[in-house]
Amino acid sequence: MEKKEIERKGAGNDMSFKEFFLIVRDWYQYALSKWLIIVLFGVIGGCLGFAYSFTKKPIYTATTTFVLEETDKGGGLGQYAGLASMVGVDLGGGGGGIFVGDNILELYKSRTMIQKTLLTEVEYKGKKELLIDRYIEFNKLREAWKVNPELAGINFKKSTHFTRIQDSILGKVTININENYLNVAKPDKKLNIIKAEVKCSDEFFAKMFNEQIVKNVNDFYIQTKTKKSLANVNILQQKTDSVRAVMDGAIYSGAVVADATPNLNPTRQVQRIAPMQRSQFRAETNKSILAELVTNLELSKIALRKETPLIQVIDQPIFPLDVNKLGRLKAIIIGGFLFGFLGLFVILIKKLILSFSI
Repeated sequence: MEKKEIERKGAGNDMSFKEFFLIVRDWYQYALSKWLIIVLFGVIGGCLGFAYSFTKKPIYTATTTFVLEETDKGGGLGQYAGLASMVGVDLGGGGGGIFVGDNILELYKSRTMIQKTLLTEVEYKGKKELLIDRYIEFNKLREAWKVNPELAGINFKKSTHFTRIQDSILGKVTININENYLNVAKPDKKLNIIKAEVKCSDEFFAKMFNEQIVKNVNDFYIQTKTKKSLANVNILQQKTDSVRAVMDGAIYSGAVVADATPNLNPTRQVQRIAPMQRSQFRAETNKSILAELVTNLELSKIALRKETPLIQVIDQPIFPLDVNKLGRLKAIIIGGFLFGFLGLFVILIKKLILSFSI
């Protein structure tokens, strides 16, 4: 009957609802007649799922959420920047401009930040250990490296300059962490809340790596954003200290001249007045310069504080971490359904092939 239905469809390119219903019913009755095979597939899938639940390691998730508050580039500092520019002082305003908005998210994915975190030393069970060594241990890489003499004795802790092999290992681990371990995103695009997650089968590594990479990236971000203003503050501080030292020296020189001529002959006043006036002139001149420098220094400090982004951590990972573990009952149900549908699919494909071969 099914062959006739197919021939009729091919001839007229039209099929009534009744004909379609009959074909579906025929396929349904055929699948129902093979229920034992479908159940057998389901049982096999359930057993495989049960076995898989023993081998599947639990995945721990370490999460840090923080708020990033960007400062505006102009605002109330514009008038001070204009005033300072008149005396040749740049108050910044553009420091770290390459890291604007969501660009901090890309820092987490950079090779530099991930490798710096991997080479961070942490304390594990009372001993100092690099995170890269911890990664190698729980992934059992040293067991696979035993057959290779160059890899068997590799050590990152005692290295000052990495070899080609060490750089290669770090590069592969960085790619793997980027793809399978680390996830950084904004849960809500309208807010400045950023969530950094590290998922790993090792609970200790997940927590430590999460904390260290957040610290490294945030520190680097702040340093880059404030680099130009900080340089201005340091230069102005050096100039201010230098002028203050010269002014203090001039004041001290005047006092020394007065002390050196206590009973000066009235006809020899030039020995006291000329040096004292010279010292007084230098002191007054440096006093004016010092006043300008102090003003500009304080304005630069204001600019530095204004350009420093506020990064406030909201939540940090704590033990025990959230764990995603495949339960045995869940594994049996999922395996049974998947293999049951697989068995049904195989049966229907077999029927379709037989229908066209008649």
